Amino acid sequence: MKIIVGLGNPGKEYKDTRHNVGFMVMEELASRYRVEKQESRFDAIIGHIRMGGEKVLLVKPLTYMNLSGKSVQPLMHWYKLDLNDLMVVYDDMDLPMGTLRIRKQGGNGGHKGMASISDRLGSQDFARSRIGIGRPNSGEAVNWVLGRFTEDEREQIRMVVKNAADALEKWVQVGIDEAMNAYN
Repeated sequence: MKIIVGLGNPGKEYKDTRHNVGFMVMEELASRYRVEKQESRFDAIIGHIRMGGEKVLLVKPLTYMNLSGKSVQPLMHWYKLDLNDLMVVYDDMDLPMGTLRIRKQGGNGGHKGMASISDRLGSQDFARSRIGIGRPNSGEAVNWVLGRFTEDEREQIRMVVKNAADALEKWVQVGIDEAMNAYN
């Protein structure tokens, strides 16, 4: 079993914001597969799918971004999964708009959702898929990440969301190394 967690904030006011690209990738994956079961547990919406023969949980934490670990840690514990079975998808201001980077592990880079997950799991040794949202030319980062994409950015984001979903399928089917080689 694999768990793919897309980070974002719940609620209509946050839909289609830069901070919610993780949710967008979960929605893209859910549209590609038959969701066998959907449930609300562990402060998250969880979709159960199968990719080939592998059971996969698509997770959207409902804790708000900065408390994402509150959902992820008990879910990992409940299913008795190893950190190698976890992939977290999230926005990254340090990457140019529309860039996709997959890593086996790493720091949180100042991302509070990732910090929450690392803190609750007691480790940073889990895979992550970062989607570049760029930095604002001026202004506060909070307004940037909670802002919506411009018309010009929307097509870029649609494409990177599809690429991220493709990369996650590859991760589930053949592993992190091949996913990194194909999509980084």
